[in-house]
Amino acid sequence: MSSDVQNPTIALLSARRSTPAVACAEPGPSPEQIDLILTLGARVPDHGKLAPWRFIVIEGEARAALDARLAAALKASDPEVSPGRLAQQAGMFSQSALVIGVVSRAGPHVKIPEWEQVLSAGAVCMNMVVAANALGFGAQWLTGWAAYAPEALAVLGVGESEKVAGFIHIGTPTQTLPDRPRPELSDVVTRWGA
Repeated sequence: MSSDVQNPTIALLSARRSTPAVACAEPGPSPEQIDLILTLGARVPDHGKLAPWRFIVIEGEARAALDARLAAALKASDPEVSPGRLAQQAGMFSQSALVIGVVSRAGPHVKIPEWEQVLSAGAVCMNMVVAANALGFGAQWLTGWAAYAPEALAVLGVGESEKVAGFIHIGTPTQTLPDRPRPELSDVVTRWGA
């Protein structure tokens, strides 16, 4: 395996880990790098070529504006929300230099199972994380309240038949964290045999 680590793709995947969203600071990707991340995000298995996903790019001043709207929606939906929780939501999207929402548009199809369409949206999220890392940025794939609450989905413009697969937070890493424990292969691998 040591010779395999010389391969840049294997080395990247071997070292990849999430950078906390709060540590994904400015500067973020350039417009060209954002387009590249989006392009590579879309290069995933997609049975039937349905593109059962779409992207919401949240950057610049739009991050704080979205935070304010989502905090107001949270307060309206839960007047008893704690000040700490409200403050957390009020800074969720501005904590990172860039956030890309990945929206799953999976639905019934005559040939393509809906589950395969959902998996394709998950693959988009992972491709974006890896692409951001390959460009030298930190990235974290998150969901949270804004990915599920109807009030938040309305603010984001997510339709009733759509679901948020994740918010990909991207930016220049301000900290390096140690790797977390990974599962032992013996705990997660079986080999089928007749």
